[in-house]
Amino acid sequence: MQRAIANEEALVGGLRENVAGAIAYLTFIPAILFLRKPPSQQNRFVRFHSFQCLLLWVAGLALAAALKLLFLILVAIPVLGPLLVTLISVVTVLAAFLLWIVLIIKAFQGEMFKVPVIGDLAEKQADGS
Repeated sequence: MQRAIANEEALVGGLRENVAGAIAYLTFIPAILFLRKPPSQQNRFVRFHSFQCLLLWVAGLALAAALKLLFLILVAIPVLGPLLVTLISVVTVLAAFLLWIVLIIKAFQGEMFKVPVIGDLAEKQADGS
């Protein structure tokens, strides 16, 4: 058993693949580094989580831009508009935070948990690279 762990650590530069997969979600920086670093480039598990992290960042930026436009419209509605903006903001931030925590935990447990749509794209990228 000890030998199997040593081989896993060698594949991802001294880290177990589940730890590297979880670290990939901390920000987009580790995800990019894991995709560029030779030991982790060959590990499908780490590549999958790195690609999923990067695709989530892109989706998050697109969602933020769309919400910004929606908020500009909603603020024009007296009283109700700012309340809706606040409610939507709180719900969005909580959902994003919970998703982030779930992804870190699932990666740490060694699971390839796929976010709908984004997970399929990440899996294709991980297989194709």
